[in-house]
Amino acid sequence: MHPTSEADLADAIATAQGALRIQGGATRDIGAPVIGTALSTQGLDGIVDYEPGALTLVARAGTPLAQIEAALATEGQRLPFEPMDHRPVLGTKGTPTIGGVVAANVSGPRRVQVGACRDFLLGARFVDGAGRVLKNGGRVMKNVTGYDLVKLMAGSFGTLGVITEVSFKVLPIPETQVTLAFSGHDPARAVAAMAAALSSPFEVSGAAWVQGQTLLRLEGMERSVAYRVGALAERLKPYGQAEQIQGTAAGAIWQTVRDAHALVGCETLWRVSLKPSDAPAFLAAVDPDHRLKCQIDWGGGLIWLGAESAENAADTHARLRGEIASRGGHVTLLKAPTALRTSLAVFQPEPPAAAALARALRQRFDPKAILNPGLMG
Repeated sequence: MHPTSEADLADAIATAQGALRIQGGATRDIGAPVIGTALSTQGLDGIVDYEPGALTLVARAGTPLAQIEAALATEGQRLPFEPMDHRPVLGTKGTPTIGGVVAANVSGPRRVQVGACRDFLLGARFVDGAGRVLKNGGRVMKNVTGYDLVKLMAGSFGTLGVITEVSFKVLPIPETQVTLAFSGHDPARAVAAMAAALSSPFEVSGAAWVQGQTLLRLEGMERSVAYRVGALAERLKPYGQAEQIQGTAAGAIWQTVRDAHALVGCETLWRVSLKPSDAPAFLAAVDPDHRLKCQIDWGGGLIWLGAESAENAADTHARLRGEIASRGGHVTLLKAPTALRTSLAVFQPEPPAAAALARALRQRFDPKAILNPGLMG
């Protein structure tokens, strides 16, 4: 089904006789496989309102992300949360949409400084599992009041409702950016360097470790960045001599970090969220022989792990879940053969109280249990 209006979408959901597999641009095949009729939001496209002076943008859910980024760029603005393009690492095609970004709460390296996708959402319209059109929040910052259903929708993967329209706060593109690169770091040294940088007053907007290099990004006005880069390099001298990477070269580096290019080609992929200071010990415990490909982002709070083969994926999955259990983090199986995603718990199992709350929410918003049933476990 490919509805082209919110009313058509609401009717399709209200009259559905079975499970619906909600799709945006079909670029993020994440979660347990859903068996049902495909329902696409790509027909709900177009920028509804853009006010550069107010730093707000409203768009329909099926609007291509590239179209939104291009419109913002003409006014020297951007989506601050730096949404990832999952296609390279997941091996998918399609066209990323803004509704899909919200449904998965997609956020890139800049989250470590400014926050996630959900933190810039001002409002949303969506259709719940009973076919009711609901709206929450507003189109401008002063109108954002009431219960925050908007943030509830972010990261719900279409299990609570099908998003039809979203409104965002946007921000100006900085005048310049510089990346400090330190070579020869292992995870422990990298996390220590990133912690020192992020706790400094120099406003680091990216902190990652990729293939032995620790990368630290600073953005802003040219004179400010020049001062902060010099001061931070001096402060981090105990971690080695930093190379300065500027301009388009720096931007290209962070695009590869954002899209996890170091793990492209892996047949199995995990995304681990945990306390940054726990990252080195976690990695030493789960991968002592360094057989997995690894990338660290968010100063240690996000770890990407990949295996070129799915042969021992079930055992690796169990080891990751066992190790994270005592650390209060989350392990998500982002990519694996269909059989594995069917048999394993893709998302981190929730504590009993949280699981009960999630069930109650799904019952409230999807009483017929037809919206991506089983996708999140």
